[in-house]
Amino acid sequence: MAAASGLQPRLLSTFVGDRLLHSRLPLPHLFGYKTGGGHHVSMRFSRALSGLTNLLFNRRIVEEVPNTKRKPLRPGKLSPRRPVPDNILKPPYVDTRQSPGISSGAEVHDEMGIECMRASGRLAAQVLQYAGTLVKPGVKTDEIDEAVHQMIIENGAYPSPLGYGGFPKSVCTSVNECICHGIPDSRELEDGDIINIDVTVYLNGYHGDTSATFFCGDVSDSARKLVQVTKECLDKAISICAPGVELKKIGKTIHDHADKHRYGVVRTFVGHGVGRVFHADPVVLHCRNNEGGRMKLNQTFTIGTIV
Repeated sequence: MAAASGLQPRLLSTFVGDRLLHSRLPLPHLFGYKTGGGHHVSMRFSRALSGLTNLLFNRRIVEEVPNTKRKPLRPGKLSPRRPVPDNILKPPYVDTRQSPGISSGAEVHDEMGIECMRASGRLAAQVLQYAGTLVKPGVKTDEIDEAVHQMIIENGAYPSPLGYGGFPKSVCTSVNECICHGIPDSRELEDGDIINIDVTVYLNGYHGDTSATFFCGDVSDSARKLVQVTKECLDKAISICAPGVELKKIGKTIHDHADKHRYGVVRTFVGHGVGRVFHADPVVLHCRNNEGGRMKLNQTFTIGTIV
């Protein structure tokens, strides 16, 4: 996932229902990021605000971009919640409107669990690939949600975001300055937009979670570079994963590569364990940190790089 943090100072904003809340601080001050020095983001977030509970699927985090011709994002109209057939297995949190938070304790899969994770991950990847083909100027993010929803349920799976803590849609579509977990609505994509599509499916009792950022039409060189560097950060982080490796090396790997290109790292959101539970330990920080913990054989987790 990518968000523009390295171009110019921004305002951090949060969509809550039909209200738009603003922070008056530019991002370098808000996150403690010093653009010219060797010290970086110093703000720490509590476990409850690490992107996995209150902030995860019920708010949209955006940065407003000043001094550009493009209009800042505003919430569009939401369509009614899409139905899921009764015969499809649903996660326990559906219809509770409560954010489950992070399940403590890392899940280590047995042989059957590994096969189930492969199946759910494979379906999520196929859905994501299809969703990316829909990204064109004039297409509404709600239309992407509709197509994703239909493909997931046709494959006997449940769209994991739907009903998570009251989240109203089946996929997350984060456009431009929306950092992540954007809610699909009536806004049409415009030429030059970038959009992150975050797909999670619940198949046979296991969640498969993946995302990617796509270009809509003719995208600026700065936006292309941002997405490219973010993907490089992700690839480098994945490459060091192995049983016994310290989890904190993921954050260092991402942060080091972002530094080389003079990008900051968004700390608000983190990677997480995934399997029978949507969000579980370990919490995976994407910045330099001194957290403990090592990777375990047959453990599955996400790395959601945002720079």
